[in-house]
Amino acid sequence: MIAALFRALLQLPDPPVRRVIWTSVTATIAAFLVLAAALSGLLAILHVTGIGWLDPVVDVFGAVAVLALAFLLFPAVVPGLSSLFLDDVAAAVEKRHFAHLAPPHPQAIGEQIKAALSFLVVSLGLNLLVLPLYLIPGMNLVIFLGLNGYLLGRMYFEQVAARRLDLATMAILRRRHRLRLWLAGVVISGLIAVPVLNLLAPIIATAFMVHIFHRLTGEVRSPGLG
Repeated sequence: MIAALFRALLQLPDPPVRRVIWTSVTATIAAFLVLAAALSGLLAILHVTGIGWLDPVVDVFGAVAVLALAFLLFPAVVPGLSSLFLDDVAAAVEKRHFAHLAPPHPQAIGEQIKAALSFLVVSLGLNLLVLPLYLIPGMNLVIFLGLNGYLLGRMYFEQVAARRLDLATMAILRRRHRLRLWLAGVVISGLIAVPVLNLLAPIIATAFMVHIFHRLTGEVRSPGLG
């Protein structure tokens, strides 16, 4: 797994990957600003006291709360949006490291949008559900990495696997290696939790998961794997 992450990092200077980086970084910043603005508007509505001296205090704490909430919900929002343009990263990794493979199955843009929206709804909903637990010191990091490790591991695996497997085979492989995929998701969650590095996290995560996927398909010999 460490070797897969290292190879993913070495792939970043490749021209096809660099092009996706600019698009991904722009989308990531935009998603963060939209999320922060939405939370700010919600808190502004909830925290109007009508007391002259108290409102500025509430505004300050509200601004801090907005940044904290946006940071915590960031892993739930960004991967679903960025998944729409990460196929080029997977293709670049396969061209460099797995050139012997046949071309992947084409994915319709409608299917990609549907999968992205589905992940966004589920991930955002679950993160909002456990939001009170994020306030507990010590437990918050465990929950953040554990929950988003599962969500991101599954999301990036399915994004990569859908290029080459049918749904039934993909589900079998995912269940058989759920622990390894969860650990890969924890690594991805860790990348997203690091400021600045999180701007590149979707690209690194995709390249990382391509290596994980081909390692798993190389170990498991089942109909439909290839």
